[in-house]
Amino acid sequence: MNKKVEFIDWGLIEYQEGWSKQEEIFDQTVALKIKNRTEDTDLETPNYLVFCEHPHVYTMGKSGKPENLLLDEQGLVDKAATYHKINRGGDITYHGPGQIVGYPILDLDNFFTDIHLYLRTLEEAVILTLADYGIKSGRYPGFTGVWLDADNEKARKICAMGVRCSRWVTMHGFAFNVNADLDYFKNIVPCGIDDKAVTSMQQELSYSVDIYEVKNKLKLHIAALFNMQLA
Repeated sequence: MNKKVEFIDWGLIEYQEGWSKQEEIFDQTVALKIKNRTEDTDLETPNYLVFCEHPHVYTMGKSGKPENLLLDEQGLVDKAATYHKINRGGDITYHGPGQIVGYPILDLDNFFTDIHLYLRTLEEAVILTLADYGIKSGRYPGFTGVWLDADNEKARKICAMGVRCSRWVTMHGFAFNVNADLDYFKNIVPCGIDDKAVTSMQQELSYSVDIYEVKNKLKLHIAALFNMQLA
């Protein structure tokens, strides 16, 4: 099993460009796995952990409902936002500057073949990162992602998740609100949940957080939990 993982930070990148780059890596990895199976080869499959930020964009997963986007075409223009229907699980979500978007493109045969555990492990990395800043967070029964005050009426989401997995190769991932402009969430029903709020580290701490510091802490927590060898 190859536990080496190449970490890449794409910085601020247009959503479509990031999606295309993900697809290219994903397709190459799946093709390599098929080659290993059909030609009885044993070529090592690569793993990547990609972080980035996107300009304002709304993305709709395979199980999403169009009515959960509350803007029409002109509204998107007015908000300088784009909209994409994509092939991950989940409903609608928002990406924008000040948000860490994580795209682990991993061959889970190198780690563990359990998509439920995969999601819970990503959640745990975010939970540990928030704890580094004194923010207590956890899970909301029945929902993916990371929440604050999940056990009461003040429940609010700070990290959304939606993944695609084929032949145990993953793509898409998570969106972690660090200094994100939360007003953009008012234009959707986030993840199809109409009675829960969203929040950010900045909102909770009342100051703008060093996103590069958060990225580094989060990267190290992910690496430790997955037993990765980061490159």
